[in-house]
Order: sequence, then C-alpha cells, then structure tokens
Amino acid sequence: MQSAVRIHQSDNVAVALKPLSKGEVITLGEDSFTLKEDIEQGHKFALVDIKENENIIKYGTVIGHAITPIPAGTHVHVENIKTNLGDLLEYTYQPESFPQPDARKRTFQGFIRKNGDVGIRNEIWIIPTVGCVNNIVQRVERESQSLIRGSIDGIHAFTHPYGCSQMGGDQENTRRILADLIVHPNAGGVLVLGLGCENSNIDVLKGYLSEYDEERVRFIVAQKEEDEVAACMKQIEELAELVSKDVRTECPASKLKIGLKCGGSDGLSGITANPVVGQFSDLLVADGGTTVLCEVPEMFGAETQLMNRAKDKVVFDKTVSLINNFKEYFTANHQTIYENPSPGNKAGGISTLEDKSNGCVQKSGSAAVSDVLEYGDRLVTTGLNLLSTPGNDLVAATAEAAAGCQMVLFTTGRGTPFATAVPTIKIATNTRLAEAKKNWIDLNAGRAIEDSSIEAVGEELYDLVIETANGKPCRSEQAGYHDIAIFKQGVTL
Repeated sequence: MQSAVRIHQSDNVAVALKPLSKGEVITLGEDSFTLKEDIEQGHKFALVDIKENENIIKYGTVIGHAITPIPAGTHVHVENIKTNLGDLLEYTYQPESFPQPDARKRTFQGFIRKNGDVGIRNEIWIIPTVGCVNNIVQRVERESQSLIRGSIDGIHAFTHPYGCSQMGGDQENTRRILADLIVHPNAGGVLVLGLGCENSNIDVLKGYLSEYDEERVRFIVAQKEEDEVAACMKQIEELAELVSKDVRTECPASKLKIGLKCGGSDGLSGITANPVVGQFSDLLVADGGTTVLCEVPEMFGAETQLMNRAKDKVVFDKTVSLINNFKEYFTANHQTIYENPSPGNKAGGISTLEDKSNGCVQKSGSAAVSDVLEYGDRLVTTGLNLLSTPGNDLVAATAEAAAGCQMVLFTTGRGTPFATAVPTIKIATNTRLAEAKKNWIDLNAGRAIEDSSIEAVGEELYDLVIETANGKPCRSEQAGYHDIAIFKQGVTL
C-alpha cells in the first residue's frame, strides 16, 4: 500500500493514506518529499513551499488559499488554509461529457406495485400525520410484530415532531414528505394515523396524494375512535393478510432508484468511498437506472463539475438555481455559506468546504445530470438526478427516500449508525473503521487503495446493491434502525 497520494498532477498537496511520521521520505511518481512533521491519515501536506494567499490545489481544483506561508512537507489544514467561497455567482454553461461503461443488463427480485413502481422491501409502514400521536404509532409498531409472516419484511412506525404549529414552507415540507412516503414502493401497506385537529390532518394530506392504492393505504383519525390502538391493530391485521401474499418478481436494474449520501466524512472520502459510489452510479445509470445526489451545501465549490455535465441548457439553469437558491437560504438567515465542515470532518482531514465538496461530488460519477429536483419532489427522470436538501444526514437521506429511492448508499470515514426509512448501506472510507465497526459497515472501500481498485470495489458495490435489493438485510436493518427527519426552516407557532 502506498503511503500518500497526489490525486491530480497539478495538486500542490498530497493526502496521507496512513499515519506518517516526521522525517519520513514520501515518493510520488518520480518525486520524493521529506515530511517535516507528523501527518495523520486523511490529512494533507504541502508538496512545495506555498506562499501566503497562494491557492491550495487538490483534486486538480482550488480548495482554498493559504493564510500563512506553508513550507513543503508540513501539515495543510484549518490553521493555515481558508475557503475562497463567496456569495452568489454567475455561471456559464460549458458542456462536458465523459465515456460511460457498457450496460451490464443486471436484474433483481423486487415487488411490483399496482402503479408499476417496484419495491425492494415488502414492509408495512405506520405514518403519523402529527407528532401528537407518535406514542400511539410506536405502540402499534410494538404490538404488530407478531403479525410479520409470509413475505412481510417488517412493520415500522416513522415518528416526527411536525404536522401542526408550522408556518409557510415548513408545513408544506411536512405534507409533501409524508405524502411521498405514503406511496413509497418499499411499503406493501401503509397505515396513516391522524389526531384530527392538526393542520396537516388526513383530509388535507389526501390532497397531496395524486393516486394511491386504497386497498393498501388505510387512514384512521384518533379523535374519532373509542380505542384508537384497537382500530389501528385491526387495520394492520388486514394489511398483513394482503402484504404477506406478495411475491418477488425478476425486474431490470433500470427500476432501481438509489440515493447517494455521505456523512462523517474524512480526508479519504473523496479518494476511496465516494469514487467507489461514483463508479457504481455510472454502472447503474448505464443499465437505465437512477441515482440521486443530494446535500447542496456540499456542492458549493465543486458545482461547476455538475453544471457542465447537465444534459442540456434547461438542466444547467436548474442546477444554477439549485446552488444559488441555497446560498440565498443561508444569507437570508444571516449565516455564512461556507461554515460547513463539522468538527468530525476537520478531525478527519477536511479543511474547507471546497475540500469537502470536491470529495462529495465524486459520488455522482461522471454521467450526465438528467434532472434537478426540489425538496419533496418525486423522481420522474431516470439517470443521475440532483436533489435540493441541506447537508444534514437525517434530513437529506429522508428526502432521498421520499423522492422514491428504494435504498441509500451512505459513505462515511468516521462512522454513523443512522438509517433512514429505506435500507441504508454504510460504506467505510478506510479499513480501520470497517474493522472497528463491523456492526455498522457493509462495505470497506478502503481496499480500493490497499489490495484492489476503485473500479473493482465499484463492481463489488453493484453486487451488494443487487443482493440488498433481492432481500439481503444490510447492517442497519439487522440492528433494527430506521428513522425520518423533515426539513425545518421557519417559525414554529
């Protein structure tokens, strides 16, 4: 295994692939460098003397500028580098395209729903319209476990604190996300429980459902029932009778819709796990499938890579709006647009938002961007899609599930147990994490720089996606983890 990597030939920094010691000589191609201080795994060090105010180059692009002189062989991090990001920008469409892999024509065993959508799980979901009934749906979930039989994969309640006392866009966000989940193909049956007096009551929520299978989606208003738990259990029993008889059928990979997400990133995210996911994304898109890249703040500083891959000027303009609208969201709330890397990100070697973003967008591969979705939108176009979400793991992954993704691929360098409403596969950036948290991690992408390659591990990931789509539970499912979170932006009454 090599000790460090210069990602692009024009880079003036390299990244340590393992802990490096002061005095160690690092050889990159025909060049050798002597370290003047210890460098942690995932962290950057200067390859040349970098002057104050000179740009730091990584991934072949600017990730910030030096705020002090940085001698060659020394650590490049938050103490001596600062972002170059500013306010709204104007962009010019400069179309780029890249060679794509041949179609593999892969298939999986899925559940074909009445409307033609395909689920990879056959679950019963219990969805509250308002946080006031969270305890009830949790009780119903507990008491329903004995009803799991036949092809039922699970019975889950998805609690949230919203549905009332919200204003404007927040109430709209709640209604759209809940409506999206009600018609999700991973749910063979859905029970929606309302209180009766909330803003987003069942009658209102039904207006957000263009069509649904009335046999498979049931509604109960707690205030209208003498015993709301008994009423819920009766509906769950009827749904279980239907759902348990569903069968898996062979489906083309073009029916797969997969969310792409990262969290707890480190300095290896853009070198191992995210490029592996990007390799997978290109393979699935070549098979006619769909992938979704979210986390708009983690596109800042790398957005032109996505804009120039837009399939046409219309999609380019939508991508520009996606970026600038989110910047306006930051400034309208009197926040700087570049304070994104978390303490964990920085500890893992990420210094600026550009540094994080250029690693983040690696998950999108190199396929053309086929469409751009607003928060709460459902997928309508196959191929690579961009989705407007914040960077928050829970909110962003939930939005991908609500958009129609049957699975989320979640890369991490620090580790996290979180899983959203759909199977959430965890992909480690490094072997240390993969071995330390085997109960969290499904795939070790650190092998891509040890005994394998990005391409080979990308193929392994495609195999894992197919296995998971066929019904193999991922680590988070084995642990029983599932959750949702809805984007809150404004005032609570």
